[in-house]
Order: sequence, then C-alpha cells, then structure tokens
Amino acid sequence: MPHSIALPDACRWLTQSRLSPLPAPLALAWLFDEGSLTRRLTRLSNDGFSVTPLFEGWQPLRDDECAALELAPATVGWVREVYLRGHGQPWVFARSVASRSALQGDGLHMDELGSRSLGELLFCDRAFTRRAIEVCRYPRHWLPTTDQADELWARRSRFDRGGLSVLVAEIFLPGFWQALHDHPENC
Repeated sequence: MPHSIALPDACRWLTQSRLSPLPAPLALAWLFDEGSLTRRLTRLSNDGFSVTPLFEGWQPLRDDECAALELAPATVGWVREVYLRGHGQPWVFARSVASRSALQGDGLHMDELGSRSLGELLFCDRAFTRRAIEVCRYPRHWLPTTDQADELWARRSRFDRGGLSVLVAEIFLPGFWQALHDHPENC
C-alpha cells in the first residue's frame, strides 16, 4: 500500500529563489544539484548503491502532484515508491508519478523497472527535459511508517518528453545526512 494515499496536502514546494531561510550550504548543494542523484549517491556509497521498490501501482495522485503535472485533481496515475540505499541503509525515499493517459503508448515502462533507478533512465534519455527543482519540508505522514520524521528536506522536479511528464520527488532521510557527515570526501 502506498504511503500517502488520500491524505491532505501539507507541503509548499518552492524554487531556490523563493526559499527563505536557505538551508545550510551542504544541504543546499544536494537539494538543488541538477545532475543525477543516482550517480551522486553511487559515489557517496563507493558503489554500494541499490534501489528497493516499496510500492508500484495505479492510484489517484495527490493534489500537489496533479497541480505540478497540470492534471485535474484525483487523476489516476502510476505511482512508484522506492528506497535509494547506500550500503543497504535507506538514504532517500523517492516517489515518482505520471498520469495513466501520458504513459499509455509512450514506451516508458515504469512498471518494469524493478530495482533499476528511474532517475538513471531519465538522465540517459536526452529527449527528457528537466524543469526547475522545488524543495519543501516533507510531511511526515507522506513517508513510510518506519521513516516518519518531521522537517526532512525533500526535492522534486518534473521531467518532460513530448506528451509525457514524470514527477520525481526525493526525500533525504536521516541516514543520508549521517553518511554525508561520515564520508565528506565522497561528496
């Protein structure tokens, strides 16, 4: 079961120019990095990176997701929730969504990714363009039960290719910040 179905929206997504106060410089560098998070996490973990699927399936998208994808409220979409792990530890909770109508016939098979990184696929396909990164303090009730915490930094961005838009949100868990502190040379 997904971790955020039918819960009220409680997150105000902001671009860097509208964010105040700004997070610490190291957090800022990770939140607004335009490169592949998968590649950066792979470096931080010295190739100990993996993806663990938590949920994949069709469901009504949250209001904030529908707005970001320019869809009517409660539009049904594909939802993929995964952990991005370093050395087996959950570092990032990621939630990616796309509308059913946009996915049908597009050739992007989000339902076949398994333990492969969606982010890597998006960065390898040069036809995708990335919109501005937005950040917020992610609502605890949108997280898996075992990782519910207040004030966790999250970022999201929309990737577009023709009529397909994929919204990718990445929430940085406490284990990530600890790994970053323990191995600053791998940043």
